[in-house]
Formats: sequence, C-alpha cells, structure tokens
Amino acid sequence: MKQSVIQVDAFTDKPFAGNPAAVCVSETPLDEAIMQQIATEMNLSETAFLYPLEDEGNYSLRWFTPTDEIELCGHATLASAHVLWTEGYLAADIKVRFQTRSGELLASRQGELIQLDFPVQPVRDASVSPAMVVAMNHADIVHGARNEFNYLVELRSQKAVVNIKPDLDKLAKLPYQGIIVTSVGDSPYDFVSRYFAPAIGIPEDPVTGSSHCSLAPYWQNKLGKDTLVAYQASARGGVLHVECTPNRVYIGGQAVTVLRGELLL
Repeated sequence: MKQSVIQVDAFTDKPFAGNPAAVCVSETPLDEAIMQQIATEMNLSETAFLYPLEDEGNYSLRWFTPTDEIELCGHATLASAHVLWTEGYLAADIKVRFQTRSGELLASRQGELIQLDFPVQPVRDASVSPAMVVAMNHADIVHGARNEFNYLVELRSQKAVVNIKPDLDKLAKLPYQGIIVTSVGDSPYDFVSRYFAPAIGIPEDPVTGSSHCSLAPYWQNKLGKDTLVAYQASARGGVLHVECTPNRVYIGGQAVTVLRGELLL
C-alpha cells in the first residue's frame, strides 16, 4: 500500500518558517492505528488525514500529534486546504468544508490568505498555582486564565514572551493540554504568543492556529478590537490575521508546500 504525503509550512509565505504539517489525502478512511503510526513517523507537531465525502468540497479531517489524536488544529487545517487547492483536488474558488471532532470547519481563499472559520474557545480567569510559577521559571505573570484545553499565561511584554524558557518536564505534569504564553505586541502586532504542549508530545508548537480561538477573544476584550494581527514568537515564527465574533474566530494565513513524497505502508 502506498500513501501520498505532502509537507506544508503554514502561516508563512516562505519555506522553512511558520509551522510544518504533514497532509495525507486518501480516497477512503485509513485505520486509526495506521494514522497514529504515520504521525509518529513524520514526527511533526501535527499530521492531517483527510478523505472526500459525498458533496464537492466536503472532507473528513483528523489530526494526530506524534503521540495522540487531538480535537482541533489550526495550522494543519490551513495546510490541508492549501493541499486540496494546489494539488488539484479542488478548484481554487471552492470553499472547503471539513468535518472534524470540533464540528464543521470552513476554509476559503481571501486574496493571498487562506481564511479558517473556527469556533471560539474563550478562557476564564484562573489562579496561578505555585506549580505553574515554578514551571514558568518564576516569570513575571500578569494574569492567568484557562478553558477545558489550555492554560493561558499573560506576561508584561513581548520581550518577556520571546525570552521565556519554561521547564518543559514540569509543564508536562500540569493538567492541561498546553500552555499559551502571551503579551501585548510591539508594532505592527497587536499581541504575541507562544504555545507549549509537552504533555501531548509537542515541546513547543511553532505557530498554533487553535490557540488563537482563545487568544482572539482574550485580546479583543483587552484591546477593544475585533480584528487583530498576531505574531507567534517561536524560533520559526508566524503571522496570523484574526477576526473575533461572538461565536467564531476567523484566522487567516499563508502556506507553502516544501515536500512531496510517498509512504510505503
């Protein structure tokens, strides 16, 4: 059995930046164990698996880290839409409808950007535990918040976010899928962030679309702006254009194909 695999750098307009994702398009569903083995072999933060459903532009989509299947992934969704349009599966003017564990997600082309339509995942205020303070290496934490997936830590400045070096072993022991670290941004960015998820096999995710389902309403409330430009300040870096409505977050970014290959299963 052979399976095509395409690697895409998401949330960037140039190769070897943004967040890499592997995308596997098949005609029919793959076995769940095979999908996890492929994701482990690819060893990227996410590998996306999709196959067509009955209606044009309608696809099943699942995301796997090297160790787990996850509920929502932004950059691998953006990469999947990019592959469908650039590899000839769909015409460029067809909106993509992805059926996922987080419901139906939409992707469309908006000029040079691919725009994702995602559910809002707001956070609520939460106390900063001593274990969190230690895991964040005693960083100067301004505010803490959380939802069912992630814990959000606000720091005082973009420089503090860029320079933070959390203890990943201690982070992995906290009861959260991941930790979002954020601050108000320096011009031209409204806010910046980083995302650490060692508990699910991702020490640091280069650019995380799904975390912006929480970051967008958080900074919308703080800055009084519905439309924001965000920068994820990892070593690779990535730019996201976000718009927040009461129930949905629209996340825009670019993508670049960097590799085409074939898995021999």
